[in-house]
Amino acid sequence: MNFTEDPKVGVLTTSRVLAGSPILMVSHDADDGGWQFLCGTTNDSADGKIVHLDEIVAMDSTVCEVADLPLGWLAFRDAVGGEWKREPQ
Repeated sequence: MNFTEDPKVGVLTTSRVLAGSPILMVSHDADDGGWQFLCGTTNDSADGKIVHLDEIVAMDSTVCEVADLPLGWLAFRDAVGGEWKREPQ
């Protein structure tokens, strides 16, 4: 795992990602350093779930490609295996 955070740190995802939707967006929040691993299909807070970082990596190890994402930045892609594009939030 390429992340510098503890593998057991809590990260935000959605119930849809946990049900198998692909992670297509990753956010490294500037305000608290938190990570979000999202599918891009919902922004309903009721769908939000907190899981351990190592659970996300186990589901999709390609998220490690953006482990160096600076605070306040967003990475997104069209499909799993696709190239990550990065931009400031």
